[in-house]
Amino acid sequence: MLPVVHSLFSATRADRETISTLVEGRSFRIEHIVSPQAASPAGFWYDQDRPEWVALIRGNASLEFEEGALRLGAGDCLLIPARLKHRVSATSHDAVWIALHFDPVEGTE
Repeated sequence: MLPVVHSLFSATRADRETISTLVEGRSFRIEHIVSPQAASPAGFWYDQDRPEWVALIRGNASLEFEEGALRLGAGDCLLIPARLKHRVSATSHDAVWIALHFDPVEGTE
């Protein structure tokens, strides 16, 4: 039996952010995130206990950190260390992400 092929750009609801788990293991989770003109709620900051690697595969986005802001375009990626407070300040109507949440190897973070 052949594996099932999925498209990261298939039609999804365009009126709200959707997060889907693509694959999950003992020490990781890969998510597909569609963020049409999304932003974190005012005053909300992510403060995660695991590092997160994110790749913006379509669209544009702005991330805020306590130290400043970053603009991302399609193809940009970054590693957000555990406990680094951040928030999404804005995304374009067509923003699509891949996010990897993982347990780091002991002593590497």
